[in-house]
Amino acid sequence: MQSETTTKSTNPASGRPVITRRIDAFFLGLADIASFVGRFFREALLPPYEFKEIIRQCYEVGYRSLLLISTTGFITGIVFTNQSRPSLSEFGATSWLPSLIAIAIVRALGPLVTALIAAGKVGSSIGAELGSMNVTEQIDAMEVSGTDPFKFLVVSRVLATSFTIPLLTMYTIFVALIGAYINVNQNEQTSFASYIQEVFGAITYLDIFASVLKSIVFGFTIGIVGCYKGYHSSKGTEGVGKAANSAVVTSMFLVFIEELLSLQIVGAIRGN
Repeated sequence: MQSETTTKSTNPASGRPVITRRIDAFFLGLADIASFVGRFFREALLPPYEFKEIIRQCYEVGYRSLLLISTTGFITGIVFTNQSRPSLSEFGATSWLPSLIAIAIVRALGPLVTALIAAGKVGSSIGAELGSMNVTEQIDAMEVSGTDPFKFLVVSRVLATSFTIPLLTMYTIFVALIGAYINVNQNEQTSFASYIQEVFGAITYLDIFASVLKSIVFGFTIGIVGCYKGYHSSKGTEGVGKAANSAVVTSMFLVFIEELLSLQIVGAIRGN
């Protein structure tokens, strides 16, 4: 009885909240996330480096996502072209269609579609995998065996998503432009040389640089959110499902926020 009283009096969670319990929990969660991200950068910069695991994770993130990314990108190009043609036809400006397609796909659709697909496929996979390892105490076993589980599990996955998502984005843009060309060629009989000339005439180096930089940020967000949710999942099989679901929802939400912020920053650089 005395030990229970002592535990309650020394437990901060049992004391009075600073603001409210929910607000306190929110700020404590932010502090935990900041600590997690800070630990990632410390572990990523210090040796030893898990090159084999990083390469394996790049394979898991990149190669195994190619089929889904290819299908989605191709369909995106065709659908966007079909949806844009009627509006341009009203003004007799269908000749501007390749330029419009290039600007939309390179600046926004390519990075955003790739990030959302990766968040659903890769983010959920990372959250579920690390969550199951946490439930089965494999992470604790790695610590006992002398292996740094954070460096091996978290750093390798976050670096893999940060490296691979930009490559997938460039591939998505290429596939989407191919799908758009097929649609344009069938309806306007535009030659491939003319299509390529109009596409590259509409985009700038800033567009490409901004897309790559956004994709790196998107990849880092997807990796760090999936790892955080899985690494801190609650015990039990239900915790694994919650970690996977929360990783997808949170990373998608953050991707949209980052897309909005990047749009404002790049627009300010362009002087729009």
